[in-house]
Amino acid sequence: MLIDTHCHLDAVEFSHDRDAVIERAGREGVCAIVIPAVDRGNCDTVQALAWRFAGGYYALGIHPIAVPDANDDDLQWLEQRLEAALEDDRFVGVGEIGLDFFLPALCEPAMREKQERFFEAQLKMAQRFALPVIVHVRRAQDDVLKYVRRHPGVCGIAHAFNGSFQQAQQFIDQGFVLGFGGAMTFERALQIRRLATRLPLDAMVLETDSPDIPPAWLGQPGKPTPRNEPAQVPRIGRELAALRSVPYEEVVVRTGANARRVLPRLRTS
Repeated sequence: MLIDTHCHLDAVEFSHDRDAVIERAGREGVCAIVIPAVDRGNCDTVQALAWRFAGGYYALGIHPIAVPDANDDDLQWLEQRLEAALEDDRFVGVGEIGLDFFLPALCEPAMREKQERFFEAQLKMAQRFALPVIVHVRRAQDDVLKYVRRHPGVCGIAHAFNGSFQQAQQFIDQGFVLGFGGAMTFERALQIRRLATRLPLDAMVLETDSPDIPPAWLGQPGKPTPRNEPAQVPRIGRELAALRSVPYEEVVVRTGANARRVLPRLRTS
């Protein structure tokens, strides 16, 4: 069962052909697409978009990159919004949340503290409502793990994982699965490709992070960065199968089962 566990389908890059993008994904066998929110301003948008097509699902949260412009009222609003969404069949969890210590502006001491405060607040919401999380972990694996451990029972997806094998194992021990997408398809991405080969398949899910992180075959030297989209999930899955020397069908079945295990509200036939 092909599932894109992370796709920003509401992004402006899809404004001119969003319906065609959804249709292409369906033709390629992608049966579900999870659309995470990034801030208060697009929560209603991702909910409405998820209901526009069969297999659309959404998560609600405040992304670390949105934290600089967010305030405590947004956290209070989000908690109320999460509680209301529990009645929605297309709602799957809290996300995209997490920490980002890659962008310089987010690494200033005051902004690090604010990121951590917003992340912990959203973990508490996930714990209160017994919801999984979709976590952004860029250059922050150990810090994310520290906060996750403080909130027993909270698990979900570590999106676009690019940490060490030891860090990966610690996420798995906490009940997380790891998201693999376009970055894995580059031959020079040695760390991610090693992880894709060594980690148990039961700890992996497929994702695109569309429109970002396009796979290797979409790019051309000297050309602008191409747009990624959910229709690339099958070929990403084939790349994972080739790296692991297992049948493609096994990757489809097991990553789909993993996604449904950690996102139990995601109901696919």
